[in-house]
Formats: sequence, structure tokens, C-alpha cells
Amino acid sequence: MDSSQTIAFIFYGIAAIFVVGTLLSGFYQVRTAEAVVVQRMGKFLRVGTAGINFKLPWLDQIAGRIDLRVQQLALDVETKTKDNVFVKIPVSVQYHVIPDKVYEAFYKLANPKQQISSYVFNVILGHVPKMNLDDAFLQQSDIAVAIKQGLDDVMQTYGYAIDQALVTDIQPDEKVKAAMNEINAAQREQVAASARGETEKILKVKQAEAEAESKALQGQGIANQRKAIVEGLKQSVEAFAAAVEGTSAKDVMMLVLVTQYLDTIKEIGANDKTNTLFMSHSPAAMGELFQQMQDAVMIGHKAAAAAGS
Repeated sequence: MDSSQTIAFIFYGIAAIFVVGTLLSGFYQVRTAEAVVVQRMGKFLRVGTAGINFKLPWLDQIAGRIDLRVQQLALDVETKTKDNVFVKIPVSVQYHVIPDKVYEAFYKLANPKQQISSYVFNVILGHVPKMNLDDAFLQQSDIAVAIKQGLDDVMQTYGYAIDQALVTDIQPDEKVKAAMNEINAAQREQVAASARGETEKILKVKQAEAEAESKALQGQGIANQRKAIVEGLKQSVEAFAAAVEGTSAKDVMMLVLVTQYLDTIKEIGANDKTNTLFMSHSPAAMGELFQQMQDAVMIGHKAAAAAGS
């Protein structure tokens, strides 16, 4: 083999390698849940789907890759409520590219996250300033629904579908939080104080009823006791007058009084805790005591007769 043939062989070998390398460079791989935008000479050609794809070398180029999985955009929107409370509202928007609208998602929006953020701010600033702070807490789900509805129609035009719009929290200023906690604590203390007052009232009423019932029973017992004493004295006087001739009721009452008096003196003397007691103790004193009792009974009878007349 002469030198010219050797050069030709080398040339054809290099050419073959170049051709094979060029053909192999036309193959490209697309992963699952991904789409590839292919352009020819700067013009959109097609969308490559998952698997092995082929494009013409030198003429076709991969313009970009689109992730078809669900993505999440987290935002913090600050606004003011109707009652002039500034709040921060964390919002999470979950979205994905519609597989049939990869062209729109790639070419119509330069920054989809910024576009979604603008719509979220617009919806919240259109709703929350019309609500009081308490209503905003109660209507978090309504705010989320409004955000999703506001984004759905608009973003579908650009090839994006909104899966969820979540309002995860409403965060007022720390001073407002402290004031709200104080108000709740005061309200709960007021309810507790009212309950304690009602309980004390019921206890006092029941105690008063019990005391009244106790005093009524005590008075009834004393009345029964006095009635029994009177009946006993009556029977004793009648029995003594029948047994001893010539005695009168006055004599019997004098005897009973002396007996009670002596029993009382005996009990006072038998009690070791009794202090020194000075009292008149003679038959004359007993007569005076009986006379005083008799005079008191007579005065009582005269007063009752005067009142009756």
C-alpha cells in the first residue's frame, strides 16, 4: 500500500467516524414526567416525550426541558383587614404543566412563578381588606377557594393547571396576638367568676334553708318538751294531792321548785369546770323565788286580760 492509499484510508475512516458521531448525537433521552421542546433553526418543531427520541443533527436543537410534576410556590402576602389590623398570610399554590399545553407553558410565560404570585396577591388584596380579623380566621378556606378560582382560568391559558391553593395560616402582629389572648383570658375569667358566684349563692341559699328547717325543728322540739313537762307536773300534782290529804297545788309546786333547785345546785357543784358562784341559799330565799314566779304569772294573766278587753 503506497502513501496515497494510506492517506485515503485515513480520510475515509475519519469521515466515517464523523458521520457516525453526528448520527449518534441526534439521539436524546427524555425522562418520565418530563417534556422536551425541540426547535429547528430557531422555530418550534415538536415536543419530545419520555423515552429515546431523535432530532436532526445540526438542524434541530433542544430549546428546553419542562418538568411535568406538581410544583409548589410558597408566598407570604401582607395586607390589612377591615378593622385596620395588618396580617401576614402564608399561601401555598400547587400547580403543574398540562402535558398537552407544553408549547404554551414554554413560550407564553417567561416566569410562571412570578405570574402566579401576582394573581395570588391580587386575589388576597381584593378579599381580605373587606373582612374583619375574626372573619378572616373563620374564612381561610373561602380565601383559598377564591385564589384557586382566580388562578384556574387564567393559568390554563398559559398551559398550567392549579391543583391546590392553601392558606396555611393568618399571622397578625405580635402585639395584636397578645391583646387577643388577654381579651380571651378576661372573658374566660368573667365566665368562671359568674359560675363561682352562682355556686356560692346556691350554697348560701341551701345553708339558709337548712338553718331555717333546723330552727323550726328545734322550736318544735322545745315546744313538745315544755308540753311534756307541763303534763308531767300536772300528773305529779294530782298524784301528790291524792296521796297526801290537806295539800294544795301551791304546796306541791313549792316542793317541785325546791327539788329542782337542789338538783341544780348539785349539778353545779359536781362539775369540776364550774367557776365560783355566789348565790343566796336559805328557806327565805326559796320563798322569795317562788313568790316572784307567782307574781310574774299573775302579771302575765292580767296583761293578757287587758289586751283582750
